[in-house]
Amino acid sequence: MTAIPSSSAEAGTLTQDTMMVVAMARLLRDGERVFHGVASPLPMIAILLAQRLHAPNLVYINITGGINALPETLPRTTVDPRLTHGSHVIFKLAEIFDMSARGDLDTAFLSGVQIDGAGRINMSVIGPYERPKVRLPGGAGSAAILPTARRTLLWRTRHDPRTFVEELAFVTAAGNVDRVVTPLCIFVKREGRLQLESIHPYSSAEEVRAQTGFKVETEGVPLTPAPTTEELAALHAIDPQSVRLIEFKG
Repeated sequence: MTAIPSSSAEAGTLTQDTMMVVAMARLLRDGERVFHGVASPLPMIAILLAQRLHAPNLVYINITGGINALPETLPRTTVDPRLTHGSHVIFKLAEIFDMSARGDLDTAFLSGVQIDGAGRINMSVIGPYERPKVRLPGGAGSAAILPTARRTLLWRTRHDPRTFVEELAFVTAAGNVDRVVTPLCIFVKREGRLQLESIHPYSSAEEVRAQTGFKVETEGVPLTPAPTTEELAALHAIDPQSVRLIEFKG
């Protein structure tokens, strides 16, 4: 696998953290209601970036219950009370699930320890359920939100055959997946399967095929457009301390 630095501090180098957060921001639309949950620094920053650049009327809903919050500084955890600063109103978590069930949640960010070729996620166990090799933290509300949000954007900061598998041994949640953003590429779900939509500029078709546990068609797939000067400047203004790198550590 190509060695890609994960710190955007290296001048002139396009890095995984920068490419991923910019790609995620570009997928958001003006005027929609967007939610992220716990352990979601990249979605947090992507939402704020989209609001600044092209989606000023996007409604940002976070796990703390903040609506269009304006944190003075970005917290290192997405359950920090600072994510309610400047909020229009405070939401109860149960109301997020009600909103999604009513069809009023436009986009949700979710992730999974494993993601299969159908865009389903596993956050429960690796191996047999009765005697798993690894017991994972569980899906929290993903099983309720993934099938009810109008669309879900998945992200994962690791891309290898153990993460992107042909089929899951245990399905924690499945539903309305739109796209999956990884350090190497963007997948789009079409006809029930994840298909390659674009490859990040520092990666290659060969690398994506080698690091994906299900078959992907790479012929004719374009490169993901590199971040523009405007996008990079806005990202630095929003996240000067590079909080986004938390997801790449360990």
